Amino acid sequence: MTEEFNKTENKTKQLRPGLWQTVNERYPGSMITKSDYVTLAELKKPLSESRLTFVSTAGLQPKGSLPFDTVHPVGDYTFRRVPSNSKPSDLEIHQLKYPTFGAERDLNVIFPIERLQELQTEGFIGELAPNFFSFIGYNMDAEMLERTLAEDIAEAVEAEGSDVALLSPA
Repeated sequence: MTEEFNKTENKTKQLRPGLWQTVNERYPGSMITKSDYVTLAELKKPLSESRLTFVSTAGLQPKGSLPFDTVHPVGDYTFRRVPSNSKPSDLEIHQLKYPTFGAERDLNVIFPIERLQELQTEGFIGELAPNFFSFIGYNMDAEMLERTLAEDIAEAVEAEGSDVALLSPA
């Protein structure tokens, strides 16, 4: 991205045009329609001075915490806080909708906690938020996902004072 990037253009475009059409093609029957979108947010300070959090659909959580409901027919609309200073050995995956073999060998392939910790140590990221957030991506009610889970996570991210949220599907 250059400095001449047209900020007006940025406010009228979304990161992934056609996203809902793609979802509907891949998951027939979902029929999600959206006439609005969230504009791209501009970073207000350098990443090296920013607080970053990570949000993932990996279904990852601290060992011993309440497992996700992975068998409910419409999904589980809750999330788990994952302390950003956790070690992979402190965490476990509760997920049935994707193969977890690779993630069990190296958790960083779906939840790059050690890589983000390294970026903070190197000064590339100012600091990590106290917690990262994880939920299971299998949720069949898109409206409920947006109205409850997405809102709850957004409030938690904001409460921790994050400047940047890195989002990643599993």
